[in-house]
Amino acid sequence: MFKLKIYYFLEKRFKLNIDKQIIILYVLSMQGNEKALLIDPKEVERVFFKCLYTEEEVKNIEKVPEGTIFVEGIKFKIAFHPGRLEENREKVTEWLKALPHKFRKNEGGGWSFLNACRQENGVQWTGLHEIMDFLFCLGMGLKLVESLVPRNRWEVLPGGMPYYVIFLHNK
Repeated sequence: MFKLKIYYFLEKRFKLNIDKQIIILYVLSMQGNEKALLIDPKEVERVFFKCLYTEEEVKNIEKVPEGTIFVEGIKFKIAFHPGRLEENREKVTEWLKALPHKFRKNEGGGWSFLNACRQENGVQWTGLHEIMDFLFCLGMGLKLVESLVPRNRWEVLPGGMPYYVIFLHNK
């Protein structure tokens, strides 16, 4: 109703003849259409680093801990702690669901990494490829994301970037 107050003010202040019915219809049509940020880039970064092994955990080890999940993203080769990664499965799944549906196996069949900066609702959630890479690495570690093309063939793709597919059991 804030917009309605603005129009009412303009009408009184500048003696404009504004059709209140049109204003009310416009305000009502805007309700519920707010574009929400569904993926918080700071939270993606926080979860990514939380799922890595800590310095303390790897300080004096002689061999790789059992169950370690290895992932190779665009910029990173990562060893995730399996327990902490699994603890964040629900969050990562929700973030992946917020990406454009063209990434989904059963809807678009996969899409370029370059298109992952926007959510399905059109809102840009990040401008940093690094943060997008964090999200896809988390997804790969949970076996929710795969690259459609082997790494040695990325050079033939637009921007030299991979195409990823997201596997979600529930739409």
